[in-house]
Amino acid sequence: MRGMPARELGFSLLEMVVAVAILGFSLGALYQAAGGATGIVRVDEQRSYAVELARSLIAVYAAVPREGLNQTGKTGGGFIWQVVAEPEVLPEGSVLQAGQLQRVNVTVSWEDGRKERKVSLDSVVAGRLEAR
Repeated sequence: MRGMPARELGFSLLEMVVAVAILGFSLGALYQAAGGATGIVRVDEQRSYAVELARSLIAVYAAVPREGLNQTGKTGGGFIWQVVAEPEVLPEGSVLQAGQLQRVNVTVSWEDGRKERKVSLDSVVAGRLEAR
């Protein structure tokens, strides 16, 4: 190493500053991507819960009064649900009686920061004569 000039023995201060700056930008981009992915996972988890809640409510209200139904509620996690059942319009000459088929709409909504998110499921269920 005796024949080499002193300036070729290592990195200059400017090269080190540029390397650290590139490293900082890269780590910042990775951090931002990881934070975005975490937010997406959270929203997907909430949406999955809302869908399962709506599906379970359709199962609970598999038979509703023939005159229809309008129920609402709120879970401990802040999910607000509504079940609306109305008699299905039957074609003329149908062998079914009015109210035997009910169109059910289940809506689950929740607050996600400043956004209100909503899931809505529709189904057709049996109408029953006796009240619940």
